[in-house]
Amino acid sequence: MKMIDKRMNVLAMAIIGLGATPALAQTSPVAETMDHAQHQSAPSPDAVKPKAARDAMPAMDSSGMDHGAMPGMKSEKPETAGEMPAMDHSEMSMQGGSAPPDARDPHAYSDGYTLESGPYALPGPRVLRLSDEHTFGGLLVDRLEQVHARDGDNATAYEIQGWYGRDYNRLVVKAEGDVSQGKLQEARTELLWGHAIATFWDTQLGMRYDSGVSPDRGWLAFGVQGLAPYWFEVDAAAYVGDKGRTAFRLGAEYELLLTQKLVLQPRLEINAYGKSDEALGIGSGLSDGVAGLRLRYEFTRQFAPYVGVERAGKFGKTADLARAAGEKTDETRWVAGVRFWF
Repeated sequence: MKMIDKRMNVLAMAIIGLGATPALAQTSPVAETMDHAQHQSAPSPDAVKPKAARDAMPAMDSSGMDHGAMPGMKSEKPETAGEMPAMDHSEMSMQGGSAPPDARDPHAYSDGYTLESGPYALPGPRVLRLSDEHTFGGLLVDRLEQVHARDGDNATAYEIQGWYGRDYNRLVVKAEGDVSQGKLQEARTELLWGHAIATFWDTQLGMRYDSGVSPDRGWLAFGVQGLAPYWFEVDAAAYVGDKGRTAFRLGAEYELLLTQKLVLQPRLEINAYGKSDEALGIGSGLSDGVAGLRLRYEFTRQFAPYVGVERAGKFGKTADLARAAGEKTDETRWVAGVRFWF
């Protein structure tokens, strides 16, 4: 009986210890939803045993255990960088350089056949041609417009560009001018050879001829034309004339698509000269410039009428010559015209 009473006392103390543990006594709904998180930190069964029962358990001797070999345990002797094996780069090679002697010949499997010879060549002139062997031509009338100034001085202006040739080399013709009171007031005509130097850029070399009511002038021309980053169309050229005359012209346009058919086009053009030419009313330095804004509606990509406004001005010595001749140095002009190409 004494032995039974002693065991009952130990069992009662264990039940009291379990009842005193907050984690096991928690029965609220919040505890049930957090059961997965709490079981990670719940006390072990040994922790809830009475002190007398825990003291009676034999102690574990861990003096002979190798903690460095246990998973998740760090070794007391960390490895140093100097003890790591060195990497051998002697067998590594970089791409590029000359092809190896046994590289495959890209023409080794043609058996000597070409587009003009061999059993598969078509009789007569060669019909199959590559894309850069075709000849193309086009004509762009970028501006054909009526210009209305505030003082009633109206004029008709034009800007035309045509080309004929292939992808890399082509003949380019540029023409720009204005007609007023039935006379050609001023005109610029260029005959150029264009050569592609990049995907969107051509160099141009040739001649320029100025005509109109003023004395005519001839120039050698060299320039570039293409599509700059962010879709700016750029046309820049330098000119060399007789008697040491030099000139520079820069034109830039941008097309902002408001809709698929409605296009807003800002445009800028400036001219500069190396020396004065009083017969033409031109002074050295920055001479004149035009900034405009045109809104066009494309019935098709090939045909689009437009309306717009532009501001023209003369600067520096050119403006001084204009004032001396009783002419205006700046004006605002309204334009209406059509743009087409084929």
